Amino acid sequence: MTERIRIEDLRPAEGSTGKIKRVGRGRSSGWGKTSCRGNNGEGQRAGRSSKRGFEGGQMPGYRQMPKLKGFKNIHAICYASINVSDLENIKADEISLESLQEAGKVSSKAEGLRVLGNGELKKAVTVNANYFTESAKEKIEKAGGKAQLV
Repeated sequence: MTERIRIEDLRPAEGSTGKIKRVGRGRSSGWGKTSCRGNNGEGQRAGRSSKRGFEGGQMPGYRQMPKLKGFKNIHAICYASINVSDLENIKADEISLESLQEAGKVSSKAEGLRVLGNGELKKAVTVNANYFTESAKEKIEKAGGKAQLV
């Protein structure tokens, strides 16, 4: 039978606790006289607490940073773009976003596919995409393929 853990057996992890830093206990302690507070000024006085982000009068970091312009639309769809000339190198008869992602031609983060009309296509393929330019659709159909909107 396993031994039960009791509250009096619990100890902090090795090295997780150390001696308390006792300040203001004489010069020989190394933390005497000003007690780690510096020589003069606001920080040496009792009861001092500064505002969050206060840097002693220096221009704070959050005010030094440039302001962000605009916003990032979290609902925007990330489209992958591919040219008609790139479709020539793919060995499948039916081309879709998933097949291009498996082949490593487009990013795996893409949620949609756009086919652009740059280049020539000589083989007949069926392309399933979210968007076709007019020239891309024309070139795919001229080669004997189909351009289908998803």
